[in-house]
Amino acid sequence: MTRTPLAPAAFPVPAGRARTVLCAVAIASCVPYLGLKTAWIAGSRTGIPDGSALLDNRALMAVANSITVLMDGAVIVLALLLVQAWGRRVPAWLLAAPMWTAGGLLLPIMVGFPVQLLVGAFTGAEAERSTSEPFLDEWVFGVVYSGFIVQGLALGTLFVLYARERWNHVWRGRIWDLPTAAIGRTLKVTAVAAAVLALFPATMRLLWACGATTGLSEARIEERTADFYVLEGISVLFVFIAVAGALMLAFRRGPALPLKAPLAMAWLGSGAVGCWGIWLLIAAVLPAGEEGGRGSGLMALTYAVGMIVGLLVATGTASFLRRRGA
Repeated sequence: MTRTPLAPAAFPVPAGRARTVLCAVAIASCVPYLGLKTAWIAGSRTGIPDGSALLDNRALMAVANSITVLMDGAVIVLALLLVQAWGRRVPAWLLAAPMWTAGGLLLPIMVGFPVQLLVGAFTGAEAERSTSEPFLDEWVFGVVYSGFIVQGLALGTLFVLYARERWNHVWRGRIWDLPTAAIGRTLKVTAVAAAVLALFPATMRLLWACGATTGLSEARIEERTADFYVLEGISVLFVFIAVAGALMLAFRRGPALPLKAPLAMAWLGSGAVGCWGIWLLIAAVLPAGEEGGRGSGLMALTYAVGMIVGLLVATGTASFLRRRGA
């Protein structure tokens, strides 16, 4: 991303009717999630059945819900930033960091939830889920995850339109057009380190996706459903996408490909692996409401290494964008 500030005339970003509609859709899609979370903070049990683990620690639930309210509220700020004139003056890093986080958290849901529905339709996973310990009423997942998918589509489209006008020169051309000076040592080192470290979380999550129980806590083993196997398989896919994108950029593999292909792989893949690694690591180490509910040490290690892999790829990608922009 260029270090030279762009004048508003060189970067117009007109709002336009389409962008205004997309912004409104992104904001509206936050309402169900924010409404539920706010109600839970206030003490409501809407959508929370009796026996849910969410009722075991009310104070922790209130803190967690407050944090997620702020996170989803940031989507509203980002949507406004991408269509308003003041958004043109935001430093690149101040926009890229929350967009990377938002994309990393939303993308696995956008991919995983539809796949879960398809698997459920063909295998009867709904009946399997209903026999496990209740966590949330089924309608909550449909409402919240549908809202997340709409958020991801609307916010992602707005960001692509914004980035195309502000940073289009950064990913122009094909991989074989990259000069050596645009790559740099940082990208090569982080790409190789990420590839080596990724073997561990990719292997563990592939084992879990195939039915192995190695390293899983007792509670997680009992809670496994078709949804669990789907998400673990998708997690392995995102690890591969992130590392493959970074290696293609670092060593100019696939020379005929447009540069934006490996760049998008590294950007989106690192966000999914890194952000969900952080999120799952926090969930694994937090105190659980009942014995055995906390994640095992091997689970925490798997998520922690995944987090490091995502951050390494993101660091290398950011270094590449800075050099390319300069």
